[in-house]
Amino acid sequence: MTTAAIKKQIDGYLPLLSAKQQEPLLEMVKSFLNVNEGTKRITKKQYNKEIREAVERIEKGNFVTHQDALKQLSKW
Repeated sequence: MTTAAIKKQIDGYLPLLSAKQQEPLLEMVKSFLNVNEGTKRITKKQYNKEIREAVERIEKGNFVTHQDALKQLSKW
């Protein structure tokens, strides 16, 4: 199903719901997007700084491979 088709269906169904029904639906959508009103977005400068730092850690060998992570998780 295309995004346009999904949007059209949602736009059609949403008005049929009461405000009481719409509220939990909104919370569910926010949870999919991991939206938290209390969370402040970082700046592009901060984002780029964090990416550079992560790349530096990887280049220094400070990382865990996917395979090693799975091994560690299997011990939990």
